[in-house]
Amino acid sequence: MRAALATVDSLIGSRPVPRRYYPQHLCLDKGYDYPEIEVGARQQAYRPHIRRRGEEKMAPDGSRFHPARRWVVERTGFWHNRFRKLLIRWEKKTKTIWLWFISLVASWSTD
Repeated sequence: MRAALATVDSLIGSRPVPRRYYPQHLCLDKGYDYPEIEVGARQQAYRPHIRRRGEEKMAPDGSRFHPARRWVVERTGFWHNRFRKLLIRWEKKTKTIWLWFISLVASWSTD
């Protein structure tokens, strides 16, 4: 939360001049649901779109989607951390061996 506006300030690409009839949007997830971020985004001439905590994603017709399955991402990270060679990177000369090992572990740990 503390580095969100500083990250937006440090964007490398050039930003077009914000205009009232063509606003620039800033889409953020529930982790950025703080009033300071919303006020800071408006001060930088962005139109913030921040999902509120406890709010479920809705389909365009108003019906609910299935809830997000975040556990799949967390489970995969846990599986990768079981391999000590990935958790602590021992190779210092090249990253090709490390990338090869990541692809090996990812192919082995899929369902």
